[in-house]
Amino acid sequence: MRQFDAVVIGTGPAGQRAAIQAAKLGKRVAAIEKERVVGGAAINTGTIPSKALREAVLHLTGASKRGLFGQTFGVQKKVTLSDLIGVSQQVMMHEREVARSHLLRNGVELIEGFARFDDSHQVTVENTEQTERIKADFFFIATGTKPAMPESVPFEANRVFTSDGLLHLDRLPKSMIVVGGGVIGTEYACMMATLGVKVTLVEGRRQVLGFVDEEITEAMQYHMRQNGITMRLGEKVKEISMIDPDKMKSDAAKKSAKVANEEFKAHANDIGQPVVPGDTNGDGIPDMPLVEAKLESGKKLRAQSLLYAIGRQGTVTAMNVKKAGLEASDRERLKVNEHFQTDVPHIYAMGDVIGFPALASTSMEQGRLAACHAFNVEAHSIPELFPFGIYAIPEISMVGKTEEQLTEAGIPYEAGIANYKEIARGQLLGDEQGMLKLLIHQDDRSILGVHAIGTGATELIHIGQTAMALGGKVDFFVNNVFNYPTLAETYKVAALNGMNKLRLI
Repeated sequence: MRQFDAVVIGTGPAGQRAAIQAAKLGKRVAAIEKERVVGGAAINTGTIPSKALREAVLHLTGASKRGLFGQTFGVQKKVTLSDLIGVSQQVMMHEREVARSHLLRNGVELIEGFARFDDSHQVTVENTEQTERIKADFFFIATGTKPAMPESVPFEANRVFTSDGLLHLDRLPKSMIVVGGGVIGTEYACMMATLGVKVTLVEGRRQVLGFVDEEITEAMQYHMRQNGITMRLGEKVKEISMIDPDKMKSDAAKKSAKVANEEFKAHANDIGQPVVPGDTNGDGIPDMPLVEAKLESGKKLRAQSLLYAIGRQGTVTAMNVKKAGLEASDRERLKVNEHFQTDVPHIYAMGDVIGFPALASTSMEQGRLAACHAFNVEAHSIPELFPFGIYAIPEISMVGKTEEQLTEAGIPYEAGIANYKEIARGQLLGDEQGMLKLLIHQDDRSILGVHAIGTGATELIHIGQTAMALGGKVDFFVNNVFNYPTLAETYKVAALNGMNKLRLI
C-alpha cells in the first residue's frame, strides 16, 4: 500500500492547482483520474470545448465582423458540424497535453482509476487492469459535476441531449429548443442561432442570466432576439416527448390536405420549425421525429432537437464518501468552510463539487488555497472580486456589485456608461452595440462594480478588477491615458460620464 502526503481526486482546474501547489511545497502527491485523459469537464466537455466552438462559429461565419462589413458578410456560407468539432478537438488535445505536462513536470504521480473511500485516510482505486489501495494524510476532492439528466426527460442522441451530448452531434439540426436560460443554455443558444439554427429558449424566470446586472441582461436579450432566437421567459417545461412523423401524418390525414398544411406551417413559424425542402414528403409534415416540449402554460413547442441545460449534478455518492465521514447534498455537493475543509478537517473539496460559483477560474484558486491551508502556508485571495465571464454572442463579463444589489443594500451610487459606438476601436471591430458600465459610490467615488457586454468583454473586465482590488477611485480612469484606439478607452469615457453625473449631485 502506497502512502502520500496528499491525494487529489480529479484533474480538472481545481485538482490540477491543488496537486501542483502541494508538489511545489515539497510534498509527495498523487492525482487520481477516472478518465483516460486529464483536465476534467473544463477541458473535455465544458469550458474549453464550448469556447473553442464559439470561436470557430465566429470565425467561420464571419459573425464578429457583421457590423463592419454588413449582414451579408461571411467567411463560409455553409458551415458543417465537422468544421466546428474539428477545431474544438484540436484545442482540447493541446490543453490535455499541457495539463498532463504540468502535473508530471512538478512530480505529481498520475493514477488512472475510480477512487472509493475505505475510510477517511484510505481509498481504493480501481481500473481495468488492477485495484490498488492508497493512503494519504490529506485528501482533496475535485471531482466536479455532470449535466443533470432527470429520468422524466427522454434523452436520445442527436435529438434530446445535454451540453455534453451536443458536442457529439453528427449533423447540425435545423431547429432546436433550449431548456434553461443560465450560462450554458444562453451560450449554446447564441452559438446555434449564429449558425442559422432556429432556436427557441425556455426559461422559468423572467430573464436569462438571473445573477447578471439587469441592464446588461436586457441588452443581451435584445441581441438574442435580433439574432432570431425566440424567447419563452417565465415559462416552465412540463413534459418532453418525441413526436412520430407517422402519427402526425395520420392526424393530418383526418383533415383536408390544405388545412393540415397551412396549420403546420403556421405552427412552424411560431415555434421555429421551418418547412424545408427535403424534410417533408410534400404534405407539410416532416419525415423525421420531432421533439415536443409541453409548457405549464399549455403551449407546445416542436423542433428537430432539444438541449436540456438545467442544473448539474455531483458524482461523490459513488465514491463512498459516507465511509470517510462525509454527507453529500441531494445534488451530490459537499459542504466546506472558508478554507475549503469538509466536516472531516483533513479532507478538502473545491471546484464545482462545492457549488457556486462553479467557474474554472475560481476552481483553480480554490485548489491553490486549499493546498496552502492544508500545509500551513499563508495564502491570500480576494473572493469578493472574482470576475464572471459568459461566452455568449456577444460575451458578457462582470466584477463587483450589480445595480440591483447596491439598491437593495441602500448604497448610493451613480452609473457611468461608455458605448462601443463612441470608441474608435469599437468601429474597427464592427461592434457598435457593446457597452461598459462603471458603478461609482456617490460619496467617496470608489468603484463598486464593472459590467461589460460586447467584443472582448471578458478581457476588458480585468482592468476594473485590478482598480477595485487596489482601492482605486473613478478619478484613476479620468486622470490616466489609454492607448488609442483600444476598447480600454471605454473606462475613461465611462468615468467621465459618471463624473459628469456626480457633479449634479
